[in-house]
Amino acid sequence: MTGLVAASTLSTVVAIMLSAFFTGALARFAVPGPDPMPAWLTIAIGLVGSAVGAVVGAALSGGNGFVISFASLGTAILLVIGYRRFVQQRPITGPGALRPPRRGIGIEHYRERLRKAGLDPDKTLVEQISSQRQGAAETAQPADETQELLAKLIDLHRANLITDEELNEKRARLLAQ
Repeated sequence: MTGLVAASTLSTVVAIMLSAFFTGALARFAVPGPDPMPAWLTIAIGLVGSAVGAVVGAALSGGNGFVISFASLGTAILLVIGYRRFVQQRPITGPGALRPPRRGIGIEHYRERLRKAGLDPDKTLVEQISSQRQGAAETAQPADETQELLAKLIDLHRANLITDEELNEKRARLLAQ
């Protein structure tokens, strides 16, 4: 009988932890921008949000399950917002909210993983993609046709049919197209 009670208790604890993790994860997804944090912190936010939200929701609604569920999720979202604002010291909205955090629990490990992946931990993903596209456009080779025309210009210059100034002017005009 003791084994049955222990198994029942263990399954209840696992169910509560999974529910807390799910609630914490939903709260993190509800707030725009990256919120890297360890799984235990996600569970803690979900657990505290569920407990406090359930008490507040039950008091306000007289035990309505829908109100309790939404109050629990809302409280967890408020906890994520509070963590971002007071621990990470980041804005909740705007461009600053999309930047990776510089402080918080486990942030140095997160920033190091971004660096190893070749990403700048101080820029948003959108900023990094646009700068990579801009850099690729600047270093992109001209099209084959442009290469052929440049080769012909150089041949004309070698044959002394155009001057240095004409070569540079026509090359600049060709590359500007």
